[in-house]
Amino acid sequence: MTGAVTRDALAAQVQALLDDGHRLALVAGHDDGPAGFRIVYAFAHPGTDRRSELTLAVPRDDAWVPSLSRISFPAGRFERAVRDGFGIEPRDHVRPRRLMRHAHWPTGWYPMRRDAAPDPVFGPDESGFAFVPVEGQGVYEIPVGPVHAGMIEPGHFRFSVVGETIVRVKARLWFVHRGLEKHLQGRTPQDALALAERISGDTAVGHALAFAMAVEDALGVPVREEDRLVRALLLELERLHCHTADLGAMANDVGLGILQTHALRLRESLLRANAEVTGHRLLRGGIGIGSARLRALPDLALVRSVAGEVADLVRIALDMAVLVDRFTGTAVLHREAAEQMGVLGYVARASGLDIDARRDHPFVDLGPAFHVCTADDGDVMARFRVRAEEVQVSAALVADLVARLDGRLGTGRPRSEPAPGDDASRRPEPLDTAPAAAGLALVEAWRGTACHRVELDATGRLTRAAIVDPSFFTWPALPVALADTIVPDFPLANKSFNQSYAGNDL
Repeated sequence: MTGAVTRDALAAQVQALLDDGHRLALVAGHDDGPAGFRIVYAFAHPGTDRRSELTLAVPRDDAWVPSLSRISFPAGRFERAVRDGFGIEPRDHVRPRRLMRHAHWPTGWYPMRRDAAPDPVFGPDESGFAFVPVEGQGVYEIPVGPVHAGMIEPGHFRFSVVGETIVRVKARLWFVHRGLEKHLQGRTPQDALALAERISGDTAVGHALAFAMAVEDALGVPVREEDRLVRALLLELERLHCHTADLGAMANDVGLGILQTHALRLRESLLRANAEVTGHRLLRGGIGIGSARLRALPDLALVRSVAGEVADLVRIALDMAVLVDRFTGTAVLHREAAEQMGVLGYVARASGLDIDARRDHPFVDLGPAFHVCTADDGDVMARFRVRAEEVQVSAALVADLVARLDGRLGTGRPRSEPAPGDDASRRPEPLDTAPAAAGLALVEAWRGTACHRVELDATGRLTRAAIVDPSFFTWPALPVALADTIVPDFPLANKSFNQSYAGNDL
């Protein structure tokens, strides 16, 4: 089901796609100038990897869409983002309040419109903090943030508490709107790639790859098997160092700082090795449009050693009564809630959802070394165990991918460009000769599935780049999981989710 849709038929067609097992991956607004606005609803079907898109034309002088918020929680959040960016009203929305548009934004200024002033005048935020107050005997409030200790981006959490038990939490994000999607417009894909790597600093590979694959999908750029293997390798190296650090951080939040010290030592060894692999500790520079680049293959002895030490640290952690007591039954996200909210990544898998784009939307065959790691309890312990198991799976994948690359490259020398004598017909065509086109990609970044959709004009320049970090889907689940959790366990629960502020606040 792909093509134009009317306002009257939108809800029924979306419901049919959802009933057929499709997942809503993205809703993107477009300002087409005098022609009006256009909304693209992109869906993906796990397992079959079918993609479907519905396109709704919206007149500029009658800018509204029928809200889908009653049939899809993620759709409702996308609609609020589109309204704040373009001024397109979702009619009959169940939660019509702002999403990213704080009250100090100028009235009538919508940053994604073509005529949006690049430097508007912002005023004070005098609206207060819109949240549902909890009243009753013994109820009090605890505000946290938006400014936090340490190197962390802004986010505000308002707790309603009785004693130490959290009754309700409201999270407020979007304090730093970077306008990243607008910055990408007009750039060539090669120029835009450096920005894609920086959408969320710890997800350089995940976002760069999703962007590159969306461009390749739009332009029909072929990608060699060895380059796809390199891309899979880089994704797992990124997953390794991120999970390793977070396992230690979770232990630290229950007082086991020595475990975090060792986890950070292991992460540092991985980061130094990453610098040898691509020239950058966070693996920037490894993904190209139609290609992948390595300076060296990773040190397998180091990867095996780190995986072994992580397993040892996990065993030690699980032998500690204080950790088991604090992790077990804490911040439970039940499967039904996770599914309804569209939660992604290890948070979803720890709540029993068997989803992973490496299997559901594959770009290379990962072979028997790969399997999806899941748990059923949905608590901090489940998220800890899933991530610990994913470290071992990633280490096995790295070993397997390196062996396959060695065999394909013959000499063991990684290549970023075709070697002398390669068939020139296999090289991507110059992008400035490509026709106008659109493309979409789904990549299992370390936090979950990242989705990019791009549109390019006849010169190969971006006219639109829509980005969805998995954190956009998963952030709303944190307050749900925190209900009935004690206040001292908030940092632990938050770290077990560890969603990106930057990836959410584009």
